[in-house]
Amino acid sequence: MTEPHIYDTIIIGGGPAGLSAGIYAGRSTMDTLIIEGDQIGGQVTTTSTVANYPAVETIDGTALVNRMQQQAKSFGVQFVFDTVTDYNFSDEVIKTVTGKKDTYHARSIIIATGAEPHQVGFQGEQDFRGRGVAYCSTCDGELFSGLEVFVIGGGYAAAEEADYLTRFARHVTIVMRSNDFTCPPLTADRARLNPNITIWPNTEIQTVAGQNYLTDATFINNKTNEQTTYHVADGDNTFGIFVYVGTDPQTKMFQHDIMLDEHKYIVTDSQGQTNIPGVFAAGDVISKPLRQIVTAASDGANAATNAELFVSEQKHRLNIPVNRSAVSSPKTDVTKGPTSTIDATDHSALPTHTGQWFAKEIIQALQPIFDKLTQDVTLHQLTDDSSKSHELSSFLEEFSQLSSHLKFKMEPTSTELESKYHVHHMPNFRLLTDNNEDTGIQFSGIPTGHELNSLVLALYNIAGPGQTIDTELVQRIQRLPKTDLNIGVSLTCHFCPDVVAACQHIAAINDNVTAEMIDLQLFPELRESHHIMSVPAMIINNSDNVIFGSQSLEEIVSAIETSSPLPVH
Repeated sequence: MTEPHIYDTIIIGGGPAGLSAGIYAGRSTMDTLIIEGDQIGGQVTTTSTVANYPAVETIDGTALVNRMQQQAKSFGVQFVFDTVTDYNFSDEVIKTVTGKKDTYHARSIIIATGAEPHQVGFQGEQDFRGRGVAYCSTCDGELFSGLEVFVIGGGYAAAEEADYLTRFARHVTIVMRSNDFTCPPLTADRARLNPNITIWPNTEIQTVAGQNYLTDATFINNKTNEQTTYHVADGDNTFGIFVYVGTDPQTKMFQHDIMLDEHKYIVTDSQGQTNIPGVFAAGDVISKPLRQIVTAASDGANAATNAELFVSEQKHRLNIPVNRSAVSSPKTDVTKGPTSTIDATDHSALPTHTGQWFAKEIIQALQPIFDKLTQDVTLHQLTDDSSKSHELSSFLEEFSQLSSHLKFKMEPTSTELESKYHVHHMPNFRLLTDNNEDTGIQFSGIPTGHELNSLVLALYNIAGPGQTIDTELVQRIQRLPKTDLNIGVSLTCHFCPDVVAACQHIAAINDNVTAEMIDLQLFPELRESHHIMSVPAMIINNSDNVIFGSQSLEEIVSAIETSSPLPVH
């Protein structure tokens, strides 16, 4: 029986705290693994603009964590996407972490599981999630262009995201239960001094209501008990409720062994260590007065430094050699799934695109993936005379030049061709195999911004070795009946590419499945017909039931199986 690999440290969570811990652990030449269950970056990826990180004037949250991840990888840190289901920290020497895919072993553990957005609990909050109630301005903000928006909360996030939402909304009202902001004055002034923001202090939201969309909301002043009712303005279909009222620590799994405070945050000492020797914690998951990206990074550095001391002392005590191998930059590996988001420029807000689409840095990041392609793929576009169609042609022509395995074919649209290729939205292109066969994978819109990842992974899964999937899951995918998947996206949404890539991977495996990325900003008719006010929004077989939010490959397969029961043999 093969002996399990024993890491020096395993970091559970890939947000700023986990990535910072990885950087420090990797730089000290520790054998380090970061396990992330969903997407690298954590809560920071929902932040529109980071303006308080040292030496960085302003930066998109996703771009910041992408840089942190690349830095960690440059120090040899390994990444795996897995959902942690169990653990055993009782052994004095070797700790065990169990995931859905594998079991991992290490001499030390750093818990950096972070926190999730807290829900207020007002009546209708869950019923209208995705149809007016939202939690991420960068994902959903543009869907509320020209509409009224209410921001619930009075802290950092509420002030910052309310200011950001005025880029899209007609007007923003901040609803806070306290009499003033709980964040520093300079942060609060971003909202106070914005002429498109109104502030309601001492106010709480009670209910929201509507039919297909959110149309009504009731608020109450907690000092006077005076109620205020808002009804959607004439000419508007809906309005928005964006919730920023803090977070809930992701500690439920550890509550029986790890010491928590009264709010369920992990208690650590000055070294970042928990009540269990060799188990450390960092970031938003720990008990502390300030939860910001910079403090998460500090926590991670502290935990990793002390984990390194713990492991070194343990090895010395047990007469285990301490190997200090030289740090080297690992090669890009996409076989187990996307480990980062390509920081591509988002051109979605521009009326037309001029100049080059792909910067030198993007081309360099793509090259290791394209080098693994073994078959040709044709990017087939039907064109009309619209400016967006011409933009897409420019994008595809330049993109196809990045690899000898990519071909670009363009032909004028016609009713016959649209029927043949099942094209319902323009601009549109689809991927054809080297035998000119339709893969069922298509893009309606221009996959810039985060969606460039979807296109790259679709090519990798069609013409390269493809992302690895559990054999049992592959068999389930192969048994799926005829299914059409439409995924409504926003090019600024960091969750969307994972859902698009998963759906298109299913289509790459099963010829009965089609998967289409649809930019909802270009096709508002789809948004209106399915009452969509949040992304990613997955529609199976054009049904009225829309599945909102991040979905794993297995969850998508289960949803298809449920919507289209498999025949009994």
